[in-house]
Amino acid sequence: METIYKIDRKNAAYCYPLLEPSDLEETFLQLAEQWRVETGMMSLATKMVMHPAYQRIIGMGQPVVPLILRELEQEPDHWFWALQSITGANPIEPEQRGRLMQMAGAWIQWGKENGYRW
Repeated sequence: METIYKIDRKNAAYCYPLLEPSDLEETFLQLAEQWRVETGMMSLATKMVMHPAYQRIIGMGQPVVPLILRELEQEPDHWFWALQSITGANPIEPEQRGRLMQMAGAWIQWGKENGYRW
């Protein structure tokens, strides 16, 4: 497979490889599973989101947003940090904080309103 690179025009010193859509999804699913298995017993969200697999997902950038939203819709989990890090958005209202289902619902609604399809 030929590696395709995307250059960050804001800071041309950085470029990163782009994955084909099927490779992107496969990589995401593998990392998500690794993250779930290795953090399943953790109670601190800060430790969960600092896990290397979670951080690699964040590093995959905008292309994984629909995949995260799909995961969130199917099985709500702590994807909020990743979504906020990648998109810069935070649709969660103060009264929703700490309520996993409400937080997931806010992000799913945000995704739909912003044209994401999954």
